[in-house]
Amino acid sequence: MIFVFLIPSLQVGGMERVMSVLLEYFVRKHPENQYHLILYGKRREIYYDIPKQVKVHRPAFDFNNKKRFWHTIKTIFFLRKTVRKINPYSILSFGEIWNNLVLIALWGLQVPLFVSDRCQPDKSLGRLHNSLRAYLYPRAKGVIAQTHQAKSIFDQMSLNNNILVVGNPISMPTPGYLRERSNIILTVGRLIGSKHHKELIKIFNKIRFADWKLVIVGGDALKQRNSIQLKKLIEHLNLEKSVILTGSIKNVEKWYQKSSVFAFPSSSEGFPNVVGEALSHGLPVVSFDCVAGPRDMISNGKNGFLIDLFDFSMFEECLLTLMRNSELRETMSKEAKDSIKKYDSNHVAEKFFHIMAHES
Repeated sequence: MIFVFLIPSLQVGGMERVMSVLLEYFVRKHPENQYHLILYGKRREIYYDIPKQVKVHRPAFDFNNKKRFWHTIKTIFFLRKTVRKINPYSILSFGEIWNNLVLIALWGLQVPLFVSDRCQPDKSLGRLHNSLRAYLYPRAKGVIAQTHQAKSIFDQMSLNNNILVVGNPISMPTPGYLRERSNIILTVGRLIGSKHHKELIKIFNKIRFADWKLVIVGGDALKQRNSIQLKKLIEHLNLEKSVILTGSIKNVEKWYQKSSVFAFPSSSEGFPNVVGEALSHGLPVVSFDCVAGPRDMISNGKNGFLIDLFDFSMFEECLLTLMRNSELRETMSKEAKDSIKKYDSNHVAEKFFHIMAHES
């Protein structure tokens, strides 16, 4: 069988990382098939490792925003021509607005196409793209939702008659690793407004509990340059010795292994991989019950706490509860590791394979 994967880029990001995990698994576990990756967005460099057996296709032209309409048309023709030439058994496309483009490009081709949105499921894509999605998505072979909440929203929107729920693959830690926990509250995510790092720093400042530290892993994104504002806030509150901004780093695992609590005050998600990664490392998670994702992974009071959106007072209270109670942290840690096993990378990737191979 020949499989095609469509994604605008493989730069740093959750959607891109998931695609790289799927490609690695498909090649490793099902090497008898052929795999093609089509990168067609503005940036076509590859950040994540992908197997050499995967053939990569890119347009021969650079996308120029000054000629946006013309280059969008060229991209549509490139996608259609490339897919027809490959003649795949099945196609998987990631990226909400981009999925509309793919569905237009492949209109009328008799190839099963599965699309998956990777952002907050009820997020507006704008008037044009909302209309296009309502018209085009029913024509896909299926829509893959990341959470049960997303499926419920998509059902209400009548996006497709075949909506499947598959969470993101979470890489499980190497069995048997040992590292002493430190008094660290960890959060991981791009430094953008919807992650509410500023509010988390203010909460930490109010707590000022013993010798605890707050570590924020992530770099600037979406041209917001929030790292500058966060550094100023840290200096203003005299927290230079207890709040650490690491910037973007590749080895996040070391922080998962040495931290004791994971804080996630984000207000908008599709499926937060970092929550799953934190749980897999045995970290109890304090998270807003945002749309969508945390509710699928966190059992309130068992492996963490789910907080009503924007209830920062309760967020502070739950953090403080965990910081004060090492026995509770240990109990939740064991529960966290067990609860997230259903999202093991191999298990989730195999679900994607069955979907694309049209297996029950």
